[in-house]
Amino acid sequence: MQEEYEAVPLPIWQELLVGVEMAFLRISPVYWGHGVPRGDGSGVVVVPGFLGTDFYLGEFRTWLRRIGYETYYSGIGLNAECPNLLIRQRLDEAIQKAYESTGRKIHLIGHSLGGTIARSFASQKPDRIASVITLGAPLRGVIAHSAILNTAELVRKQILERNGKKVLPDCYTGSCTCRFLESLKGQFPRSVRETAIYTKTDGILDWKVCQTGDESVDFEVSATHIGLVFSPIVYSLVARRLAGQ
Repeated sequence: MQEEYEAVPLPIWQELLVGVEMAFLRISPVYWGHGVPRGDGSGVVVVPGFLGTDFYLGEFRTWLRRIGYETYYSGIGLNAECPNLLIRQRLDEAIQKAYESTGRKIHLIGHSLGGTIARSFASQKPDRIASVITLGAPLRGVIAHSAILNTAELVRKQILERNGKKVLPDCYTGSCTCRFLESLKGQFPRSVRETAIYTKTDGILDWKVCQTGDESVDFEVSATHIGLVFSPIVYSLVARRLAGQ
């Protein structure tokens, strides 16, 4: 992961189109489980993005259950905490619960920052993870709209005040040397199937940082950044990748 944090002018207003995407999802055959591979009953943990909770991913989890997967909450609460602490104190417990419940390796799907967290976890503990799917996740630095970076800086200050010496001074920056960021810099485990979904109409992040650089696992779709979790195009692709296609 690059240590690159930069504000760039992005069409953030386009994110308002997420309402249209949500409306189209409900009338899509894919949403009702038609034309996609059936799941095998394995567990899926879905991780929310920056300032999000498990709540807004309810539609996504409902669909995953509809096509044949067991879904589990990430348990991280509001994603406005040190990612390293979220992994150690909350996500690890959720994944262990899913792993013990299903008796098999777990699939991780993460939206935006949640995807980066999911990928970091898989790098650290690949023995419990079957695959990782990231949806508009900053994997190669954080090049984003200035409003996002300004908000992230406010969150960073709160993290430092709340946790004190429990976090490193550079927490929530690309200069941090915690295990969360360090695990993203090494080679991704070959035993874990990887998928990085990105959109060139992303109004939040520069789409180029949402790619791994490996064309065999990077997939472009047409959607807004927020709408990646409400897009039938994404749902269809996720179903195929979960099924190993």
